[in-house]
Amino acid sequence: MNILLIEINPFAPTMTPISLGYIAAFLESKGFTTKILIVGQDTSLSRSGFRELITGFQPALVGLTAYQRTMLYVKGFANLVKSIDNNIKVAIGGPQATFMPSSAFNELPDIDYICRSSGEETLLRVARAIKNRTPFSDLAGVSYKDDQGAVFDTPQIEGFTDLDHYPSPYLSDIFDYSCMNEAVMLTSRGCPYHCIYCYTPHAFKHKITFHSVDRVMEEIKLITKKGVKRLWFADPNISCKSERLIEIFDRILTQGIEVKMWVQTRVDLVTPELMKKMKRAGVGVIAFGLESASDRLLTRLGKQINTEQVARAIRLAQDQGIEVELFTLFGLPYETFEDAVKTLEFVKKNNVKIMGNSNSQQMQIYFGTHLAEHYTDYNIQPLSNNRPAYMSIGSQYETQWFGIDELQKIQSMWRANSLDGGKRIVS
Repeated sequence: MNILLIEINPFAPTMTPISLGYIAAFLESKGFTTKILIVGQDTSLSRSGFRELITGFQPALVGLTAYQRTMLYVKGFANLVKSIDNNIKVAIGGPQATFMPSSAFNELPDIDYICRSSGEETLLRVARAIKNRTPFSDLAGVSYKDDQGAVFDTPQIEGFTDLDHYPSPYLSDIFDYSCMNEAVMLTSRGCPYHCIYCYTPHAFKHKITFHSVDRVMEEIKLITKKGVKRLWFADPNISCKSERLIEIFDRILTQGIEVKMWVQTRVDLVTPELMKKMKRAGVGVIAFGLESASDRLLTRLGKQINTEQVARAIRLAQDQGIEVELFTLFGLPYETFEDAVKTLEFVKKNNVKIMGNSNSQQMQIYFGTHLAEHYTDYNIQPLSNNRPAYMSIGSQYETQWFGIDELQKIQSMWRANSLDGGKRIVS
């Protein structure tokens, strides 16, 4: 049975589809045939070309990764799949789908399943049910519609705590290296923190699980042998276990692996010793979550850091010649226009280039966050009450302290200071 996996992000160049790679490797290990399609800013794909792909590959199931910023595209692709062959089943998964209300089915007529748990496990269950024609009522970790259109939510399922249980997309030869400039890697999943605007901790129940150092090194050695010389680590907090990260860097150094790395972590999880090791091993860029240069707001957001710690982490990196990126947001609860200007000035004062990930954006309100569940308590006012059920509030809002005119003004100020015109690669 053939399964087509699609990731759509027309707002950024294509990158290694690491999440879909894991799912594809897992499904392949269970006897299914998969194909991955990535649609990005630099993708040339016509409607006829997509039709040709579907008719040629003949998938029985199409899985789409759903992000808030791409939901309208996901909806459109699902419709296109059904217009080509109405017998093809369509599933959505990912951060948006995990917490999406089941009522969204009413506005997503071409979606058959919403995968709410581990992508590998849920999609495998869906695929087996389709292949074996077994009752979908036996599924777990999904929401689905029956033939009469009734919606059912099945119990959640947990993924494996030992990440090495999942086959590596790199070691399983899922990806094409011929046009890969950099490889996205994932050495851990989850986040144990409690930031009120982030869905990752909730998706993983405030836990973090890890690949073994041996598995990580296997992947790094294979990737670099294939000629890829830059690694992008997608772990939310790669230094959560600093001793583990140091072991990885030590092995890179002792084995003479030459590679450049991008990493991200928290400012309170770095030390001078770790930063020195990062530089020696090949880390060229490190990203920190600042969000705001107001300590008052950082406390309100549940960040458990302060601006002094941020400034210290920036200095530690810059002293080693490591470039710093800062994730920042505006339109935060309790934030004033003056607070937002303060954040911009903090970034400039600390000599962080305003480009790429260091371009600020209005905070997104995502399903699955504390903020989405309690946004009225924070005096957040959506600009429209006609939002579809499959879409959270997004960035279409103002607050008691920050009106739409001021939101647009601060965005213009960031763009005026941006070296790349306000382009943001990751959001």
